[in-house]
Amino acid sequence: MDKTQIKEQLRKYNIKPNKLMGQNFLINENVLKEIIKAANLNKNDIVLEVGPGLGILTKELAKKAKKVMTIEKDEKIVEALREELEEYKNIEIICGDILDILGTVPSTLGTVPNYKVVANIPYYLTSHLIRTLLELENQPEEITIMIQKEVAQRICLKPPKTNLLAISVQFYGNPEIISIIPKEDFWPEPKIDSAIIKITNIKKPENVNIKKFFKLVKVGFSSPRKQLANNLSQGLNFNKEEIKKALAECNLNIQARASNLEIKDWIHLLNITNPSDHDHTNQSG
Repeated sequence: MDKTQIKEQLRKYNIKPNKLMGQNFLINENVLKEIIKAANLNKNDIVLEVGPGLGILTKELAKKAKKVMTIEKDEKIVEALREELEEYKNIEIICGDILDILGTVPSTLGTVPNYKVVANIPYYLTSHLIRTLLELENQPEEITIMIQKEVAQRICLKPPKTNLLAISVQFYGNPEIISIIPKEDFWPEPKIDSAIIKITNIKKPENVNIKKFFKLVKVGFSSPRKQLANNLSQGLNFNKEEIKKALAECNLNIQARASNLEIKDWIHLLNITNPSDHDHTNQSG
């Protein structure tokens, strides 16, 4: 759909784009094709879509996959979707907040095997939703999403420029930027460009206490410009000599910052130091 067609559809259902809900509609069909190509779906796939808008991507997903579960918070848009997607029998429309739905026990996805996430995510949801999906008991096989370009770039950073968000994603899977999408490809036009990002090889690392791992990482990044040894000694009452020894085993020096460490270094540091023996704070992972 181009901008004129989008406006006509919105007028038909008396819908006005809601900035607070991050409603920016895609108006370049080539981008749609890029998302579908990146998702690499087959007829056995079950897809979770978040924020379907007027269902343009949803229709294309339904043509490729066995089933599409699409979740939309805006009740007016849900009404429009029920009419627009009526002929597609393999689409299930769920009205609600994705974070609330994923937070239920068991969640809607609790018994769904081998599903993939494909979505054009509202900007305000990005980081929280990605982390929530990766932390699920029933993780998706792959995630192909369109998000803010800057966030996509941060997620993919490696040492010496890594960050807490990058570690939070790369701990569970391998992120890759597929392409950059200019802001002009949306209406209303957002202030920033977007990117299609794909996360593959999603799994929970074995023999790692996830809660303790992220407690350590969060304290490590608590003052990113400070040396890691200072953050850990202050935040977790670690002995600096102990930290120095642990860093040396990771081929890092005492001046190292949190951004210098790879995930394997954090795991090694965790195994050596074991925060439960040192932590006197109430900070949780």
